[in-house]
Amino acid sequence: MVTRDSPWPAGTPCWVDLGVSDTHKAIAFYTAQFGWDVRQGGPETGGYSIAYLDGRTVAGIGPKMGPPESPSAWTTYMATEDADATAAKVKGAGGQLLTDPMDVMDVGRMAIAVDTTGAAFGIWQARAHTGAQLANAPGTVTWNEQMSRDFEGAKAFYAAVFGYAYGDMSGDGFSYATLLLDGHEVGGIGGYPDDAPAGTPAAWTTYFGAADTDAAVAQAVKAGGRVIRPAADSPYGRTATVTDDQGAVFSLISMPPGE
Repeated sequence: MVTRDSPWPAGTPCWVDLGVSDTHKAIAFYTAQFGWDVRQGGPETGGYSIAYLDGRTVAGIGPKMGPPESPSAWTTYMATEDADATAAKVKGAGGQLLTDPMDVMDVGRMAIAVDTTGAAFGIWQARAHTGAQLANAPGTVTWNEQMSRDFEGAKAFYAAVFGYAYGDMSGDGFSYATLLLDGHEVGGIGGYPDDAPAGTPAAWTTYFGAADTDAAVAQAVKAGGRVIRPAADSPYGRTATVTDDQGAVFSLISMPPGE
């Protein structure tokens, strides 16, 4: 478990939020899924709500940006000390900005970007809102990873923008590396295997901790979600990928006993 009340180091995934058509429906789903206490924002926030667990911030839920046909999705935000400078690096590395840097009241400055493989992510310059205050526990974010069909291109992009080094974990049939900042693992990046369904888009995926992955999958399905990747054991815990009842994809992981 990690608790934090100050801004996360630059380049660290520091926040996740969900963009959906029906925020009230999403709040009901994730309250049942993770036991969150979701505090709905007023009109000045545009309907953006903050989820808490044990009194600490863990995620956001708000109306999706973009055209009505845009899919519901979780967005991973990278911490930065200067959103404008990071946005310039995104463009310099061949990425695009969906939303130019803008102030969000007194809570921070943000932008939404797309990398060279087509995966969207956020940039967050903390002010009053420093990001997640609780992580690496059941019901909170435990991992963020980018997957695409251009492993080397994605690595080059993120190294240029955030200064990552990489801890390569690739083997026969798969390409994967950890994102390293000052020697610390802060996320992952990988290439889709050859048998991945055609048309699978590049994307950042959020992993939420679960006390029991199988039970968490069953809860998601009961609430109207569906299974994308069934629960299976891995060296890092039992994982699964599901959707919520509005189609937003997220992953679940329960840690091996004693870890």
